[in-house]
Amino acid sequence: MSTRERQISTTVLVIGTGGSGLRAAIEVAEHDVDVLAIGKRPVHDAHTSLAAGGINAALGTMDAADTWQQHAADTIKESYLLANPHTVEVVTRGAERGIGDLDRWGMDFAREEDGRISQRFFGAHTFRRTAFAGDYTGLEIQRTLVRRAEELNVPILDHVYITRILVKDNVVFGAYGFDQADGTRYLIHADSVILAAGGHTRIWRRTSSRRDENTGDAFRLAVEAGGRLRDPELVQFHPSGIIEPENAAGTLISEAARGEGGILRNALGERFMSTYDPERMELSTRDRVALAAYTEIKEGRGTENGGVWLDVSHLPRETIMTRLPRVYQTMMELQMLDITTDPIEIAPTAHYSMGGVWVRPDDHGTDVDGLYAIGEASSGLHGANRLGGNSLIELLVYGRLVGQAAMAHAAGLSAQHRSADAVASARAEIDDLLIADGRENVRALQRAIRNTMTEHAGVVRSEAGLQEGLAELAHIEERMADVGIHPDIAGFQDLAHAFDLKGSALAARATLEAALERRETRGCHNRSDFPDAEPALQVNLVWSPTEGVTREEIPPVPDEIAALMRDVSSDGKLVE
Repeated sequence: MSTRERQISTTVLVIGTGGSGLRAAIEVAEHDVDVLAIGKRPVHDAHTSLAAGGINAALGTMDAADTWQQHAADTIKESYLLANPHTVEVVTRGAERGIGDLDRWGMDFAREEDGRISQRFFGAHTFRRTAFAGDYTGLEIQRTLVRRAEELNVPILDHVYITRILVKDNVVFGAYGFDQADGTRYLIHADSVILAAGGHTRIWRRTSSRRDENTGDAFRLAVEAGGRLRDPELVQFHPSGIIEPENAAGTLISEAARGEGGILRNALGERFMSTYDPERMELSTRDRVALAAYTEIKEGRGTENGGVWLDVSHLPRETIMTRLPRVYQTMMELQMLDITTDPIEIAPTAHYSMGGVWVRPDDHGTDVDGLYAIGEASSGLHGANRLGGNSLIELLVYGRLVGQAAMAHAAGLSAQHRSADAVASARAEIDDLLIADGRENVRALQRAIRNTMTEHAGVVRSEAGLQEGLAELAHIEERMADVGIHPDIAGFQDLAHAFDLKGSALAARATLEAALERRETRGCHNRSDFPDAEPALQVNLVWSPTEGVTREEIPPVPDEIAALMRDVSSDGKLVE
């Protein structure tokens, strides 16, 4: 067992090396200020690289009438009025600058013949404002940011798992963690800390997140440092994730499959969307299609595996091979299934955390001085339904602004006050787990949480189900006190999984308690016992382990934006 400890000092520490973390690190490095970025998985393999669809900005390259105000109006409307208007304004005003940064750093955007950046429609957008790079937009953004970070010599530590943010008198002074390969400890002193470690969608059984990512790490780190969570119950379920093989359950089948003419059928062969949205059928909005598929499965008309069928086999083979090549390739690799002849078995899958750590709209600062949260770890922009293409632009806008805020905080410190007790506590937390020899298996407990959340806090929720979920979670939390951790020659993955489990349990409790409080149906949040929106709940729900759930009023929408809010047809505008 390694007890070796490395000490590092930096001005700004970034936890997470996806798009938002890298963008923040780049901003700091461009100002010649010390920065260190740490990720628990390889930087080229960050979750951002999975995003396919596109990135929004009112560039007006295709529709000259588009404006940031209209982008803001569309965002707030799609959020079911739960987005913070100030946050929305910051992102939509800063979006063009964000695209410009990527362009300057050499991103390979799709372009028109005259060189303009191409833009296409995504669901619920008034105009074409989604820029893209084939169907690999997130991967291309990640590559561009990695390349820029390398040009600036940003130090990046891969495979290091951060277990604790270090705080004294509500001011951050660094973080503690370990190397997942050899167990070496890391004590990092930092004047500012930026948390960019993702969301919590991995706490459901089917999810588009891969193993060991989005397990609620960022939520736990922020809360244990003294922060709070906002709207953890607002989770977007994508309608089409595959069911098998189990290790790939939840892998997305692009909604382009429906856009090209794919048909949804239940186990009886019925084209069920005619019951739920007879006008738009399979081209309905993401939340409606997910709810429809969930209902068919729940009412006994699903497949033996608990899914429905998505069929594109009636389409010309050429269409499939040219318009849906990734879908074809994915199904061949994972199931040896030829989608030109056979249907795909799918079910709704947890896709995106629209809530997250509570932050201020202007600088994404948390309740802890010097601690910031960005990307899917944060909250405020998406409300109860995320406008497609907004998550990638959020990374760039707030990455830049938070980098600046973190530098300003560091520059304003007269001294860095550290706490030996906080460091000792972080060390002890790892020491205690490494000698833990209980009967409970960490992976089994993680699966128990995922089963509980899938059963009781999935696409549709109810008072009785959520109460049952909380009772099951309390039992799981008791069992967590008796885990056994066994590092071996292959590394310290077991220890990392134990911390993942802690994050998942906290995120699950926050989600269940907030979902219980939100006694209404709004956007992604469906309550079978409260089928309508409740005007009094047009608020954000803020959770902490000590205060429980409290309500936070949302500022009024500025008149210039409110005047542009209208229902937008989403026919043919599908979201990745």
